[in-house]
Amino acid sequence: MSESNEAVESIKSVETRISEVTVYTSQALVTRRGKVSLSGSEKELVVSDLPSTIQTESFRAGGTGTVAVRLLGVRSEYAYTTEPVGAKLAELTHRLEELETRKQETQSRLDTLEMQRSFVENLSQHTVEEFSKGLARSRVGLEEVRNLLGFIGEQRTGYEATLQKEELANRELDKQIEVLRAEINRISIPRARESYKLVVSIETAGEGEFELEVSYMVSRAGWTPLYDLRVSNAGDKVNLSYLAEVQQSSGEEWQGVRLTLSTAKPALGTLPPRLSPWYLDSYRPSPPRTFQAMAPQAMVMAAPSPKQFSEESTGAYAFADLAEPLPEFKAASVSAEVASEGGVVTFRLERDSNIPSDGAPHKTTIFNEDFPARIEFISIPKLVSFAYLQATVTNRAVGVTLLPGKANIFRENTFVGTTMLENIAPGQEFKLNLGIDEGLKIERELVEREVDKKFIGGQRRTTFGYRISITNLREQETTLRLTEQIPVSRNEQIKVRLIKATPQIQPGEMGVLEWVLALQPQAKREVSYQFTVEHPTDLNVTGLSV
Repeated sequence: MSESNEAVESIKSVETRISEVTVYTSQALVTRRGKVSLSGSEKELVVSDLPSTIQTESFRAGGTGTVAVRLLGVRSEYAYTTEPVGAKLAELTHRLEELETRKQETQSRLDTLEMQRSFVENLSQHTVEEFSKGLARSRVGLEEVRNLLGFIGEQRTGYEATLQKEELANRELDKQIEVLRAEINRISIPRARESYKLVVSIETAGEGEFELEVSYMVSRAGWTPLYDLRVSNAGDKVNLSYLAEVQQSSGEEWQGVRLTLSTAKPALGTLPPRLSPWYLDSYRPSPPRTFQAMAPQAMVMAAPSPKQFSEESTGAYAFADLAEPLPEFKAASVSAEVASEGGVVTFRLERDSNIPSDGAPHKTTIFNEDFPARIEFISIPKLVSFAYLQATVTNRAVGVTLLPGKANIFRENTFVGTTMLENIAPGQEFKLNLGIDEGLKIERELVEREVDKKFIGGQRRTTFGYRISITNLREQETTLRLTEQIPVSRNEQIKVRLIKATPQIQPGEMGVLEWVLALQPQAKREVSYQFTVEHPTDLNVTGLSV
């Protein structure tokens, strides 16, 4: 046997397929397996056509078989070839010919239907005219006329419906033909293709079957958490669907693989307004302005940095999210087996997955569970005259950490908006803002503003009183967190005191007053408070707008 033949026999190519993929946040671990029959003379096993996104230092090899095999080493070789397109081009051309044949058949049916409809139209015009003359001359009866009109109407309706159906099919065929032609034009030009070849050096004890297993890391792959949160108005729980958006453009098709998602790192428009501090201070006239020549460079506006642009555009992007169509949900979802070791959580999906190398996000369900929640209303009558609904949700103590990610919020079956969940540990609470609720009617009025007529020690005292009326229009008891505020003095000569509050309460930080009220169905409650502002009579106080 010649040396060249011996060299060929010592190298054996192994056909492998992807069996498992573990996806991390920015890369993925791919495992391939393939069986090969060994004669005992093999020195190297070769796995070809691996993607250029591989991290070559991550190559690992192993395997099992009916013969003893010793793995001596693993190396990678870079390959630069022209991508074969003959088979793919032939397949696409065949599909295009089939579609064009169907297009001709559809067009033929359309032409026939159009001719038949025109015939019925002409028949109706001439026949109705003749029947009208005959009816006028008493040669035709009303029953014959009714039968004729009914026949013509049925025929026209039938042809119209069939024509619409065929025209719709014809347009769909046009779209498919256009896509195929574009794909044929794209692949007709030969393209250079980069790939890797994995070479495993071995020693074998003889003949037998061996299953080779190789693994490697690839870039251009990852997953991000996505949540769907469904809140019931009357319930005490929130349904949380923990989803994953997996996307990859690694150059390999993940077809029928066991998919595992890992948190390891190997490498709103629905928020209620927030109160700002309400300050009082003495009036200080502004200093006179001095007009100076403006330096030329001061007239140039600085362009916003990418970070500034991102932060300032957040609201616009939140609005765009609200305008998106509601996502569709299947009746049953695939869940995942959850495992936790140290700070790393993995989710192993129950069935095989298909993730094409198209860079598009592909959703898969990790789990779907009900979480305990506490529903309450929040109102700030000074700013808005209605209430916001808020749910306080508790992550299960024996659950898993919810990673930061986008959450779509649904109230009953209505899409409310989106929010971002932070990292939420087991047992930790988080809040969901669910937008405005019209189940509560809230009215706020200034019922007192009185200046004492007696000045004691040159001090002026003004008393302010407010009343807030809340009506629960709902059919169930609700909890309302009502927030008001009194001003805060920045001047030691200005004294602010809360003198009365019903229900009784003490001011919090920055003068915030907060009541938690239980509201019975179809019931009305009132909250009131009074405060005084005292200052020297000759002091001009600013910020006292009520």
